[in-house]
Amino acid sequence: MSHSSLPTNATLAGRVHLPKIGPCVVRVDGDKLTDITAIFPTMRDLCEMPNPAQALRAAEGKVIGRVDDVLANAAIKKRDAGKPWLLAPIDLQAIKAAGVTFAVSMLERVIEEKTRGDAAATAAIRGSINDMFGGDLRKLKPGSKEAAELKGTLMSQGAWSQYLEVGIGPDAEIFTKGPVLSAVGCNMDVGVHPKSSWNNPEPEVVMVVSSSGKIVGATLGNDVNLRDVEGRSALLLGKAKDNNASTSIGPFIRFFDDGFTYEDICAAELLMKVTGLDGFVMQGHSNMSEISRAPADIVVQAINAHHQYPDGLVVFCGTMFAPTDDRGSKGKGFTHHTGDIVEISTPLLGTLSNRVVPTDKAEPWNFGIADLMRNLAHRKLI
Repeated sequence: MSHSSLPTNATLAGRVHLPKIGPCVVRVDGDKLTDITAIFPTMRDLCEMPNPAQALRAAEGKVIGRVDDVLANAAIKKRDAGKPWLLAPIDLQAIKAAGVTFAVSMLERVIEEKTRGDAAATAAIRGSINDMFGGDLRKLKPGSKEAAELKGTLMSQGAWSQYLEVGIGPDAEIFTKGPVLSAVGCNMDVGVHPKSSWNNPEPEVVMVVSSSGKIVGATLGNDVNLRDVEGRSALLLGKAKDNNASTSIGPFIRFFDDGFTYEDICAAELLMKVTGLDGFVMQGHSNMSEISRAPADIVVQAINAHHQYPDGLVVFCGTMFAPTDDRGSKGKGFTHHTGDIVEISTPLLGTLSNRVVPTDKAEPWNFGIADLMRNLAHRKLI
């Protein structure tokens, strides 16, 4: 991607690694990046401001490079370690995610459960599952009286599922996607565990939330998922979701301002394209207007009096995209191959692009919270 794919007249911030210095918070100024770390040592500090967009625009700093150059240098295969490269745009925020927030993906999760992660068995069961539920589940409000009645009916038929519980029940599925600082950024590699034979990308809107629970902006995310692992047992969710380089966020955070609002995000449509070295191409989309739980409701369930995050958090809102295209043998469905390029985009937030590699071949994660604190202290920023 290039800066030309970013939204114009948008209030955008991100993080960049500066050689021999360390991570820096930057502002996008046209085709340039301005280092504002002297004002905001961490992205967390910027997100905690009463009006992050206004504070970002007012911050003074120094231009460190062109957006296109810094984006391109994030790719490990082409990286010049002597020049800046883009990082994920968050630092101290907790990384949370919501699952089963779209009716389409809810049905796919039920199918995963019924087939115990066997991709070959899905074709036969997919039609019968849809027939069993009937109607348009997109119109069913989770936690409503109608949802409770449907639950009773399905339970009486022996068709109830843990995925239906979080899909149409009162409580959202909120889980920790990865540890603080573990996310990779745009043009970096994402990891898929080599033992998985059925997996896929999940294009999602990621809400950026302050410690008070206020949604201050949004970005894009790829919630890489091992469908076979999760399908074997929901208790393996951590193994299915939290692996090396399995969380991608970026390219930048767009903060809410007069030209970009929460309502805009609720109407966003995400496009996704997967291009393989084998010539395989798959395209799909996820329309936020079809989400079963409003992003604000998901955030309220993630952070509240019972769940507090003093450094704020980001929340993946889920996806309606559940690929069923065959890649190879008929009925085997889609799964990633090494070298796949995944592009997730929307005019509101730009494009998040990543290359797929095995988790043990992805760039090692060796810069944690202690390293960040020592680095900032050494630079006399904290």
